[in-house]
Amino acid sequence: MRAISTTPDMVLLQQDLNTVTQWSTKNNMSLHEDKFEFMSHAVNRRNPLLQLPFTADLYQYSTSKGTLTPSDQLRDLGVTVTSDLKWTAHIKDMANKARQKAGWVLSAFFNRSPTIMLTLYKSMVRSLLEYCCPLWNPQSVSDIEELEGVQRTFTARIAGAQHLNYWERLKKLSIMSLQRRRERYILLHMWKILHGSVSNDLKIKFVSRPRTGFKAVVPPLRGGVAAYNQSLYDKSFAVIGPRLWNCLPVHINKIGEFEPFKRKLSSLLQRIPDKPPVKGYTSPNTNSVLDWRMDPATLELWGGQDS
Repeated sequence: MRAISTTPDMVLLQQDLNTVTQWSTKNNMSLHEDKFEFMSHAVNRRNPLLQLPFTADLYQYSTSKGTLTPSDQLRDLGVTVTSDLKWTAHIKDMANKARQKAGWVLSAFFNRSPTIMLTLYKSMVRSLLEYCCPLWNPQSVSDIEELEGVQRTFTARIAGAQHLNYWERLKKLSIMSLQRRRERYILLHMWKILHGSVSNDLKIKFVSRPRTGFKAVVPPLRGGVAAYNQSLYDKSFAVIGPRLWNCLPVHINKIGEFEPFKRKLSSLLQRIPDKPPVKGYTSPNTNSVLDWRMDPATLELWGGQDS
């Protein structure tokens, strides 16, 4: 990986690629060079290289198996990554797979009781929609609707819930929206980072205050950046994670054991209104904990603590 701003940068990256393959061969660990993939993230869209007619020829690297050219998207550990750093392609792929699995469940099992249906849904369908979700947690309404649509359709087939709208079904069936569950996963991961249970690759910092407990530091972004970069910053885990964590009341963020923290967190989230964006419904806000934290109707849940 390297930031490419000049042609010499490309030469250095090619040298690194050659060094890695040569090292692996010398150590009897030959790499599958025919499976190599190359992706270019053009974050700096004002880069003059992008405007030149021979740019496509510049953005090429060679291996013993041929030439690598930029891919629009690739799959890494089950997650589809695109060159524009958006997750729509991954989300659509997940939703399609989940719909296929849901269709199979509904055709193979005729019992529509809540216990049977929810057990099948949670184990076979919802798990497909939540794999690695703290990474790709969507912020656009269309992506959120795409995922909620799968759960909305499935829960409409559950006995006793068919006559209810989606928001009412969530409450009756005692399940969270997928959007709310993704924020829950982010908060659980933040706790693990704080307590050293997982590696802190993003170098997220926490400060301890007597009145508000542990607070996460939102990393600064230098002024004057392009709107595109500002959007990437706002949607990143390094920003969303600390902002969500700082919503937690002190009696929860100071819990030092995972299971008690998990129970208290789930209890708090279940008490917050859950009205995710879905087609045909007008949400009072984005339904994020960040918005409900500022809603007068939920102030008592936060213990009067400052963010």
